[in-house]
Amino acid sequence: MKELLLYHIISLGIGILLDQVIGDPYFLPHPIRAIGSLISYLERRLLGSQTAESETDQENKPLESGLDRDVKKEKRKGILLWIIVELVVISVTFLIIFVSYRVNKYLGIGVEAILTCYILAARSLCRESMAVSRELEKKDIRAARKALSMIVGRDTAELEEEEIAKAAVETVAENTSDGVIAPLFYTAIGGPVLGFAYKAINTMDSMLGYRNERYENFGWLSAKADDVLNFIPSRLSAIFMILSAFVMGLFSKVYSGAGAYRIWKRDRLKHLSPNSAQNESVCAGALGIRLGGAHLYGGVMVEKPSIGDELRKTETADIKRANNLMFATEAVAAMIIFVILAVIFYIIPSIGSNLTQ
Repeated sequence: MKELLLYHIISLGIGILLDQVIGDPYFLPHPIRAIGSLISYLERRLLGSQTAESETDQENKPLESGLDRDVKKEKRKGILLWIIVELVVISVTFLIIFVSYRVNKYLGIGVEAILTCYILAARSLCRESMAVSRELEKKDIRAARKALSMIVGRDTAELEEEEIAKAAVETVAENTSDGVIAPLFYTAIGGPVLGFAYKAINTMDSMLGYRNERYENFGWLSAKADDVLNFIPSRLSAIFMILSAFVMGLFSKVYSGAGAYRIWKRDRLKHLSPNSAQNESVCAGALGIRLGGAHLYGGVMVEKPSIGDELRKTETADIKRANNLMFATEAVAAMIIFVILAVIFYIIPSIGSNLTQ
């Protein structure tokens, strides 16, 4: 067990570094896309072949009264899909890891590291959001809107420079938890098996967790499970981000640790989701800007609470600042995780050959 923990620590470190350096290579097949394809297939088999709507249409289409619908049956089908996806993802990931380590410990470490890299999304999040920043710097608003549309669900066609920058900052802040800290948290606990189990839950929520006629019942478990699984990581991520803001504030007056804590304490629950405002509030407070507010989704104006105080206008440079805060948050989380894993490693009695000798 001590040897396996050592392999896991090494793989986790390599996986984090790989994500920092290369992120997700677009020319390679991605496991999350395979999970998405499995979810789509099962949805068609269990719920019917209705043409899939866009995410914005799904999120904002009003619920219709379905007196002839079997609510319990739809929920059971959604639960069945959830169970099948989780069983497939866990089984396949475990088999890949098990076979790799049976062949050779170095192969096992390499495969686990690559899978860990696929689970994390820090570099990809930075790459996509900074694409928006680059277009804004060139004053190409149309291209900036197009780049933004790749990472947000809201309508981008009419957004101006400040609104585009705000949307990109919000996306980086929210996904600091969903795409970085939460996957890191679960991968640290249970390796790629638990990491991909979490990513599958997150993907099911993004595809099925909408309050509309088609998914209100069918996607019930997908939405609830995502809320539960993100409850602790989102709050840990917020704490790590506050610590990061204090540290970064020592080097740049742009960041305020005190502001991050104050706004987080006040606005952390200003969202329909119990988790989404945790990191957005910290980021808004750290940068002294206001996020949230009303936005168009699928042509429908959706009112959302404002988060933060507008001490200054949001600017293009805030996208990079939000990314820097995200990377600092990941660094703080990684350091704490490795300290905990190292302590566990040294208190576990050796079983079999001791690699430290």
